[in-house]
Amino acid sequence: MYTKLVKNITLSADENLIEQARKAAVEQHTTLNAAFRLWLEDFSGRADRARRFDELMQRLKYFSVDRKFTREEMNER
Repeated sequence: MYTKLVKNITLSADENLIEQARKAAVEQHTTLNAAFRLWLEDFSGRADRARRFDELMQRLKYFSVDRKFTREEMNER
C-alpha cells in the first residue's frame, strides 16, 4: 500500500504479455499495478535497503538503556 505522492506512468508491452500478467496478478490476489509497484521497489533497491535496515535492527536489538536520561543529558552536545 502506498500513501505518498504517486505519479502515473505509461508503459508499452505486448498485449498478450499484459493479459498473462493480469491473470497472474489475479491468481496472486493482487492487481497488476500493485505487482508493478513491488517490482519497482525491488528494482530500485528500496527493498534491499529495507531488508538491510531490518537486519541491522535485529543485530542491535540487544542494546538497551536501563535508565531514563534527564532532559539536560539528552541535550548535551
